[in-house]
Amino acid sequence: MVEEDKPIPEIDEDEEESSNRDEEEEEDDFDDEDEEESVVTPESRMRAEKARMDGVFRRLSSERVPLRVHDVLIKGNKKTKESIIEAEIEALKTATSVQELLQAATIANARLQKLDIFDSVNITLDSGPPELPGTSNVIVEVVESKNPLTGDIGIFTKPEARSWSLEGSLKFKNLFGYGDLWDGSLSYGWDQTSEVSAGISLPRFMRLLTPVMARVSLLSQDWLKFSSYKEQSLGLSLGLLSTRNHDLAYNLSWRTLTDPSQMASKSIRRQLGHGLLSHLKYTFKIDKRNSTLRPTKGFAFVSGSQLGGLFPDYRSLRFIRQEFDLRYALPLGFARAALNVGVAGGVLFPWGSEFMNRPTSLPDRFFLGGNSSPVCTLGGPTSLLGFKTRGLGPSEPKREVKTNSEAANSDVGERDFLGGDLAVTAFADLSFDLPLKVLRDSNIHAHAFACAGSLTKLTENSFRDFSFQKYKDSFRSSAGFGLIVPTKLFRMEVNYCYILRQHEHDRAKTGVQFSFSSPM
Repeated sequence: MVEEDKPIPEIDEDEEESSNRDEEEEEDDFDDEDEEESVVTPESRMRAEKARMDGVFRRLSSERVPLRVHDVLIKGNKKTKESIIEAEIEALKTATSVQELLQAATIANARLQKLDIFDSVNITLDSGPPELPGTSNVIVEVVESKNPLTGDIGIFTKPEARSWSLEGSLKFKNLFGYGDLWDGSLSYGWDQTSEVSAGISLPRFMRLLTPVMARVSLLSQDWLKFSSYKEQSLGLSLGLLSTRNHDLAYNLSWRTLTDPSQMASKSIRRQLGHGLLSHLKYTFKIDKRNSTLRPTKGFAFVSGSQLGGLFPDYRSLRFIRQEFDLRYALPLGFARAALNVGVAGGVLFPWGSEFMNRPTSLPDRFFLGGNSSPVCTLGGPTSLLGFKTRGLGPSEPKREVKTNSEAANSDVGERDFLGGDLAVTAFADLSFDLPLKVLRDSNIHAHAFACAGSLTKLTENSFRDFSFQKYKDSFRSSAGFGLIVPTKLFRMEVNYCYILRQHEHDRAKTGVQFSFSSPM
């Protein structure tokens, strides 16, 4: 039998249209869902940006990211020569990674600010050309000082020396576009020191890598009350090397010592007259203390070496002077207490034929005394609390002059202090907070201290009488306690000093003393 074929069912046109409509609606629904997913809210954008930045920081901290500087663009220097700016940002061009470039940019910004000729410095790191992947363009934008002329004036006092001074200065920045700084200063002391000086500083000179400074000065110092002489000098100083830890300078000056009072002692009178000072001075300094006004941890060290007599002239003063100062601050762990200890020393002697038979130059000798704080005054043996300025060491009676006034023969004017060739000082200072909160919040604290020092003569055959016992007996000492008020500019102390040991002609006093010290 032959089976009949079954007829194929026909599809209704209406059903086909309905099916196509349903498929189109489903496709539209999918499209709407995709559009909803593609909408980015501000919150999601911030989350994505934060995640991207976190990833960048993680990569920078965990691995070295290679990068090469393609170009350095300098903008805003209308007057300043590009070579001056390029010399300060040279490290940017040699960076080979993102980390090195960030570090070099920070250093370059600080060095440009240190030139003191720009109001602002901005360094931007931009991407390099698209055809050079892994490169960056550095944009250095500076804003030159709107007012190149600046000045200041002020009146300063030193209560321990009972002296006042009027000081003023003018500075002209970037006159010729080489980063040059021109300045003039005037200091007039009512009863001791006056100075007029002018100088120039260049950040780059020829091929030297450090700033070069030159200064002309006229200095007048009055030491009549202490040593019966006045000093006047006209000099030229050249700063040859100046870095963070090293300093090298040359000084040439014509110096004159006079005695208007006609009362100088015999040793002082032999020093009067003219002299040529030509010396080279090298200073090494490192200071790792956490503060110069109230150090509680760290150490500091400074060493100064001078060689005099470099100018070929018979009036040139020939000497070698060496001094050092070492400080250490030890935290004690309670009430912000800290123990500061320090020792300083210096030696001076002439050089040349029969040098030990010759006296050293009077102004170059060491003098001790004064109420400057030994904690923040760093630079050599100078301070000894409780003793007046130039108040100890070798001395001689002044020339006797008949007068009807007994005041003319007071203790201040009876002897001339001559200074010494060998100086040593040491101190210990224990500082701690006071229990009152208002004082702690103002950083006002208390301290207890002890000081000792010695000043002796070595030249003119005095070294022949030198012995350990005599040297031990030459030490003076003092102790005391007081209140300290540190500020941003200076450190004020109100101390009670007790003299433990002094010699017959020393000028020392037990009692309350005021001290104002600036960090040096």
